Amino acid sequence: MFWKRKGKKKDGDEAGAEGAAVTTDSADTDDERAEPTAEDETGAAEAADNKGGTDGAAAGAEDTGAAAATAKAKADPVADADADGDGATAADGEKAEAADAKDDDVADDDADAADADDDEDSDDATDTAKAKEPKPAGLFADAGTGEPGVTGPDDEGVRRVRTAGVLKAEGEEYDVVSNTWIVDADDEGVIVIDPAHDAKAILDAVGDREVYLVACTNGYNTHIGAAIEVAERDEAPIALHRRELRAWRREHGAEHRPDMEVEGGGSFKVGDLEVDVLPIPGTANGSVAYYISERGIVFTGDSLRAGELGTVGDGYIDYTQQLHSIGEVILSLPPDTRVLPDSGPETTVEAESRNFDSWVSTA
Repeated sequence: MFWKRKGKKKDGDEAGAEGAAVTTDSADTDDERAEPTAEDETGAAEAADNKGGTDGAAAGAEDTGAAAATAKAKADPVADADADGDGATAADGEKAEAADAKDDDVADDDADAADADDDEDSDDATDTAKAKEPKPAGLFADAGTGEPGVTGPDDEGVRRVRTAGVLKAEGEEYDVVSNTWIVDADDEGVIVIDPAHDAKAILDAVGDREVYLVACTNGYNTHIGAAIEVAERDEAPIALHRRELRAWRREHGAEHRPDMEVEGGGSFKVGDLEVDVLPIPGTANGSVAYYISERGIVFTGDSLRAGELGTVGDGYIDYTQQLHSIGEVILSLPPDTRVLPDSGPETTVEAESRNFDSWVSTA
């Protein structure tokens, strides 16, 4: 926050100028002197007498002037006192004006400080209000399992393809609607994450862009079912944790193997994106999440869904390990990170952090 302080008023300077402008006027009086005249310029005695008379007259005139001045001084003591009083009053006025100017400066400083405090309080209140405002829901925050179809892209270049199929786990089958995520890696190509049941629907959503990589969060058929067909179109590599190869073979046989064996803690670059591989075992030994920090999104597969730890079918494989993985790995990401799971709506790290204690209490 920035603010601009007001300049101090120069009232003191103005007062000083006004004081300096007060002046007193005085008049000089010239004494008139009489010049002697000689009637008989030839008589030395008369000239001397005339000279003496003249000096006496001059002295008398001087005495007369001095007496007049003394008399004037005695006659006008009140006038002199008034003059002195006027000077003192002017000086007092200057001091009063200077004091008023100083008070004005102090008042201005106090007002500036109060304005600054008000600005800070206002900004703090605004920031607090913004912090309390709910963040706008993401494009994929729609409630429920939803119907098959395509949604997006959103502002981060992500599309969701929902396809219907059957989850096969622990000898059981479950009807499900699964999310496949298509992420723009650059202007020409994409990453496909967890290709589920319908390769054609997924490739239609990809369109004319190239599939750079097919990345799977674990080996359940809801995450790898359409992987080979989607990858073959553009000869894209398939990424899967090595501990999920047995599950892969159950679905696709030994002939087609994944091209990339990812490990938790690793990373890879696809197009313009840097993708981090996060280890989150629990639903399966080789479950991973794919985190794209520059987009603020993490793909968690079946490990974390909106409002719940993900289940496989109607139960948990290893609840304690899954809970530890989510708490230590996923919930340590920035709070506004968007969580995009294998089914249901999107959520955020912040939202799921509020649920964590209740999950712990049921462990």
